[in-house]
Amino acid sequence: MPSRLVDLETLLTVVDDPRSVADLAAYFEPDRAPGASPRYSGSRFEFLAGGGDRPGTANEITADDLVAVTMMGVDVPGDVALQLLEGGLGADVTRHLEEIPTDVGIEDAAAVELFASHSHARVVWDLLEEPHGMGWVVTGTLLARKRPQLVPVEDRVVRCAFGRPDGVWNWLLSMFADGRLGAHLRAALARAGVPSQVSALRVLDVIVWMRHRPAHLHDHCAGPGW
Repeated sequence: MPSRLVDLETLLTVVDDPRSVADLAAYFEPDRAPGASPRYSGSRFEFLAGGGDRPGTANEITADDLVAVTMMGVDVPGDVALQLLEGGLGADVTRHLEEIPTDVGIEDAAAVELFASHSHARVVWDLLEEPHGMGWVVTGTLLARKRPQLVPVEDRVVRCAFGRPDGVWNWLLSMFADGRLGAHLRAALARAGVPSQVSALRVLDVIVWMRHRPAHLHDHCAGPGW
């Protein structure tokens, strides 16, 4: 039974909670010494090798991207990785990524069209999810690495916390539509001392994941109860 969807006002309240700033700082460790191992490997997801949307490789899946997703606790199957790096699947993915700009975020008006039915984002999602072993978590994580401003990282903890929306992209578009959520997320990021390279979407992901994960680890989790 799906739980009730979290509304915008609840999300804003959670984001503004001082605990969320503390959670962001604990996750990203902005004062961590260079070379020291991070507490959460996922804190390096968007930073490894300059990021997945860096100029020159933004439209292709690279070995760096495949390593980056492992930092989030998921793996691209070996045969799929080879197809992405050396085979036809990689060429197909590149063709669609070339049509998805790197500088459009989920808050921008253009995001609605980019997420439209049969858009390049929808098609490339289907291409990546289809191979055996590539489920929605792995697919979403890989696409979020390539387009961090536009595509959310989502796992079962975060999906549960949101109330399991049917079509998370469209639901998030509605949450970000009036600009308030993005502004509150960037303010929390700044208070935590985390570099602005981290997208508003990723800030939301970390806040929600850190908040809901302890409860979700229990059996029969019914949602966050915010």
